[in-house]
Amino acid sequence: MGMLEAITLSVIAASTPLLLAAAGELVVERSGVLNLGVEGMMIMGAACGFAAAFFTGSTLIGALAGTCAGAALALVFALLTLGLAVNQVATGLALTILGVGLSGLIGAGFVGQRIAPAPHLFLPVLIDLPGVGRILFGQDAFVYGSVLLVAGIRRFLFRTRAGLALRAIGDNPASAHALGYPVLRVRLLAVLFGGACAGLGGAYLSLAYTPFFVPGMTAGRGWIALALVVFASWRPLRLVGGAYLFGAVSILQLHAQGLGLGIPSQLMSSLPYLATVLVLVLISRTRGTAGSAAPASLGTAFVPDR
Repeated sequence: MGMLEAITLSVIAASTPLLLAAAGELVVERSGVLNLGVEGMMIMGAACGFAAAFFTGSTLIGALAGTCAGAALALVFALLTLGLAVNQVATGLALTILGVGLSGLIGAGFVGQRIAPAPHLFLPVLIDLPGVGRILFGQDAFVYGSVLLVAGIRRFLFRTRAGLALRAIGDNPASAHALGYPVLRVRLLAVLFGGACAGLGGAYLSLAYTPFFVPGMTAGRGWIALALVVFASWRPLRLVGGAYLFGAVSILQLHAQGLGLGIPSQLMSSLPYLATVLVLVLISRTRGTAGSAAPASLGTAFVPDR
């Protein structure tokens, strides 16, 4: 396997959890809700997914457990922000702290344990194609699922009436409510979907990317996923490019360390996060404001008239 092929496979693996989590958060923000708890939901998905897979020996059950864990934490967020109109920013930050703490408690007994990684697709003829065989036909189900997820979200948002309703609610919930759309119900479903995607992204880390669990293994990927949504201007197809760009930065800094360039490893490890800040600054300068393309009601509570 050539060096370029190996790097490409590594970039795809590093980008998949970002794409899964960011895709779910894109739907959440399109509905007008800002959930900053993506990091907490991802680490909960990693812990619960690994625990389920360890006891059952099934990657599928582990993925389902991680998905449910993320959705459960998102339900707590929804009850507070949609049911009680608590500040979304404060609740999201608290959700991250809660997720990190709970994941450490759940995963404490699994540190040092290993499981079989998620199986990869193996097509005897296609996988042997030079250059693209292993890249296109040798991935695991998480990778293919992430691409299908983005395609499905794009179709839902721009090709269905339900997607149009969700975008209308994100732009003007009062008008949407006046037209008879159930604003709180739609936002609840969007938040649960976003939590499930974040949990699945976390489960990928402990089931496929590195088939073991360590506390804090998300390493800030939830925050990068949040930045990716802004980077993509809340558009699904741009999200794919952004996720693979940030995944490439994460992998290339590892290869740069291996080449012995004499740059401190701590500085190299910070490159993905420096890139996140740089991208947000560039977006802010080109648009005048980083949130100019965001749904108009993003982050604001909605209390319907009784």
